[in-house]
Amino acid sequence: MPEIAEIARIVHFLRLHLVGKTIKTAKAIEDASVFGKVGTTGPDVAAAFTGKKVLSAGTQGKYFWLILDNPPHPVMHFGMTGWIHIKGDRTAYTNYYKKMKPEELDAWPPKHWKFHLKTEDPAVEVAFTDPRRFGRVRLVDCPGESIRKHSPLVENGPDPVVDPDVFTVDYLRSKMKSRHVPIKALILDQSVLSGVGNWVADEVLYQARLHPEQYCDDFSDVQIEALYTAIRHVCQFAVDKLGDSDQFPEDWMFHHRWSKGVKGAAGELPSGEKLAFITVGGRTSCYAPALQKKTGRIAPGVKEEHIESDAEPKPKAKKAAKSKAVKAEDDEAQTKKGKTQGETPTKKRKVEEEEKPVKKRKTEEKPAPKTKAAPKKTAPASKAAAIKAEEKAAVNGTADSRRRRSGRLQGKAV
Repeated sequence: MPEIAEIARIVHFLRLHLVGKTIKTAKAIEDASVFGKVGTTGPDVAAAFTGKKVLSAGTQGKYFWLILDNPPHPVMHFGMTGWIHIKGDRTAYTNYYKKMKPEELDAWPPKHWKFHLKTEDPAVEVAFTDPRRFGRVRLVDCPGESIRKHSPLVENGPDPVVDPDVFTVDYLRSKMKSRHVPIKALILDQSVLSGVGNWVADEVLYQARLHPEQYCDDFSDVQIEALYTAIRHVCQFAVDKLGDSDQFPEDWMFHHRWSKGVKGAAGELPSGEKLAFITVGGRTSCYAPALQKKTGRIAPGVKEEHIESDAEPKPKAKKAAKSKAVKAEDDEAQTKKGKTQGETPTKKRKVEEEEKPVKKRKTEEKPAPKTKAAPKKTAPASKAAAIKAEEKAAVNGTADSRRRRSGRLQGKAV
């Protein structure tokens, strides 16, 4: 989302090309989001521009406007992807145009246009575009000099660059002491401070060495003054450079905070401090844990995620921790199963260890019955031989019944 520096850049180009000129023609499409959600229509916007002379352009935080020679005056907000284009000039940054197809670079009006204007000779053509349609263009019917006293500007806080007489260290201290929210949430609140977005908030908190999720009413006066100084410095410098990040100092976090989810990201500052992301309430913040330490209470539910460099091997400790977690889950599952069967995993292991030697003894005793069975086989064999001898004597008729009985007794004796 365009922040304070990007808005300052666009106002710079509007002052350079449009202010002082009379608008000859204006066209606007009907868009229920960009126009409709703020109570106007495309035709109304086109009518408000046509034939009007542009007297000045102004900015407050993420809002900017044009003062015409007659009201109503257009007040605009870029939302996520809005932008102003001027034919024949490149108002955006190099990376913006790198994402465009060759045939889109010279197309006019540009793709996703919502309104476009053409001035009298020498002709200047201006267009407002917004692919995602979160931007807003409204008409404010009031004297130009009092436009900031009307909605939506009046509901917004002071601009740290435009309003240095309002945004003072005393103002910041009073806001911090009267609220109980994470400090980053406070400075992102446009009703407290206009123009600070996610990257500016991360940068000023890094330079002030404050933890982004510490409660705003838990900082000392020294820390509050450090934050005020960082806000004024970062915002003023970025506006002076018209948001051109190539001119930002090398030691700014800005150059390294975009590495979440990016392959080959460094994951650290040039000085060696590691960077991490924390998420609370759906907001993501980049910070340096070693430098931005907690000195007071922080919001609950903070989830921290470190940036890992592709050049660094993943620590084995993470894998071990995962194994322990899996083991803990297995033990828990076994415990639940043991409860239903009347035994715990510990008791089960104990029983198994006691049963092991018993099984071994049974295995060793198996050959014993074989040695005892051998004599049993020889006894029936001797008895069978004696009976066979008796039968043979009976057949031959060599002895009477007495002698046969006597022979059996003799056979037993033998």
